[in-house]
Amino acid sequence: MDHRKPLDLKAIGLMIIICIIWAMQQIGLKATDSYASSVLQIGIRSGLAAACLYALTAIQQKRPVFLGKTAFLGAVAGLFFSLEFFLIGKALQYSTASHVVVFLYTAPVFAALGLHLKLPTERLSPVQWGGIFVAVIGIAYAFLMPSEVQAGAISSAPTWMGDAMALAAAAVWGATTVLIRTTDLSDLPATHVLFYQLSVTSIVLILIAVLTQQIAVIPSALLFWNLAFQTIIVAFASFLCWFWMLTRYKASQLGVFSFLTPLFGVILGAFLLHEPLTPPFLTGSAGVLIGIITVSASPWIGRFLHAHRHRNTDQEIAV
Repeated sequence: MDHRKPLDLKAIGLMIIICIIWAMQQIGLKATDSYASSVLQIGIRSGLAAACLYALTAIQQKRPVFLGKTAFLGAVAGLFFSLEFFLIGKALQYSTASHVVVFLYTAPVFAALGLHLKLPTERLSPVQWGGIFVAVIGIAYAFLMPSEVQAGAISSAPTWMGDAMALAAAAVWGATTVLIRTTDLSDLPATHVLFYQLSVTSIVLILIAVLTQQIAVIPSALLFWNLAFQTIIVAFASFLCWFWMLTRYKASQLGVFSFLTPLFGVILGAFLLHEPLTPPFLTGSAGVLIGIITVSASPWIGRFLHAHRHRNTDQEIAV
């Protein structure tokens, strides 16, 4: 029986912090790509974070296993994870950080669809599906409707390639969520699941960087601080918190709430990378927020209406 619960105030607060961190992830990689390739950076940060996680499990005396069905499922999740971040790294070479973060965070749509088909407890109500639809339409409007700034950017570089790669990364992320939630991985500690993913990702991406000659590094303070942020805050702390929350709260609601990340990403990109804010984005972002509120608040609204009807019925009986 699935005992995962709807989002509460604690979960909402954690998700807001995680969304800001994940938005900064793409911006940091984009800003330092000239010092070291994004693929190499992600490989390095994943390896360092995996080492931190293994040390944590050793302290807890609950080390992950390296043989058997669990290890195999962990390796598969790791391959999915590495493919996702490889696509993100390549997407940042063709598109802006704003575009990548927006298309990447369509992942909850893929996850919700898969979980809807696999788990009865994760089925979304018609109202929640409507909220997802509104959010997706808002994102599409924000970044696909032409404007003077966007038209110039799209015609001068093949941004559609980066956008397509980010969308493919989103599909892989959604598949990873379904794999974790519908297999024995869902019963593992969050530290173990994340260790499998980070360790495999580190091996795969560093190997790809070596084979594709993307190992050149230009030492700089900006690169150092970005790697520290990516390792400790992004790959270790935020991912660990995310997988812990997946074991406590309903994945569909967590995933849809992460639609806040593209909004933070575009706003921070405008301030830090001077990426333009356009009227289509402002209009589309309103749709995204409406969709998030609709999906996230739907369970609470349903419980409130149910309690209100129950109270009215009690009053009628009393009369």
